[in-house]
Amino acid sequence: MSSPLTVKQPAELLAFLFTSLPEVKKTKVRNWLKHESILVNDRVYTQFNHPLQAGDVVTIRSEKTVRTINTLPKSMKIHFEDEHLIIIDKPKNLLAIASEAEREKTAYVYLTDYVRGGNPRGKERIFIVHRLDRETSGLMVFAKTGEAKDLLQENWDQGEKRYQAVVEGGPPEDRGTLQSHLDEANPYKVYSVPQSELTRHAITHYEVLKRKARMSLVELRLETGRRHQIRVQLAEIGCPIIGDEKYSARTDPAKRLGLHSCFLKFRHPITGKELEFSSPLPAELGKLV
Repeated sequence: MSSPLTVKQPAELLAFLFTSLPEVKKTKVRNWLKHESILVNDRVYTQFNHPLQAGDVVTIRSEKTVRTINTLPKSMKIHFEDEHLIIIDKPKNLLAIASEAEREKTAYVYLTDYVRGGNPRGKERIFIVHRLDRETSGLMVFAKTGEAKDLLQENWDQGEKRYQAVVEGGPPEDRGTLQSHLDEANPYKVYSVPQSELTRHAITHYEVLKRKARMSLVELRLETGRRHQIRVQLAEIGCPIIGDEKYSARTDPAKRLGLHSCFLKFRHPITGKELEFSSPLPAELGKLV
């Protein structure tokens, strides 16, 4: 990366770059934007008129870094990166970490290769902070250090996690709270059962954003983070997520699970700064509702 440029007064991004780097050809600066080389406060921006405020920090990634990014799947977007964290948009049907059936094509493997700059002998590492099901798309956090991973996991329940789901039918009320006791003993399917010493309490708050004749768009905020929590609880109230045959869905209009991790808010484990990220509902789900 280049030396950071600190913004002194409000300006648009492209104009600021032209002014700050008069020795660089304007076509090259425009290409930096086009090829996602420009970061503002550690986030990628490609809009030429992105508004900058005093105190913002602008950096330019090297061509080598950009080439490495381009080795990631096109559907995997990096929302944020610093020396401690990487926040990505995980595409549907991509495993977070290896399984017995799939060892190579995982978010973990792709990001490990990315942080090592394509060098298989590199020492840099990636750590899983939390997981998304293979079929679920959306925001996911990885750590670059063991310290960041441990601190994030210790405080994970204090952050805010929201999902959007396209479901069959819809909940009876426009908003409410779902509570279950989940049996996670089966590695392939979770069951809602009477409370016992072997169950885990699951709490999800929901709001119906839109209702249609046969399906609804529901936003869900997790108070607990149990495996398959949202999928089990929505099926339990009679509105399974579309495409979720495992949990009683009868329809699959988008040819995928209708669940997307759309919002994350948490404190940076090292700096303490509050971070907030959002990801829009994928087009194949949005067009249904």
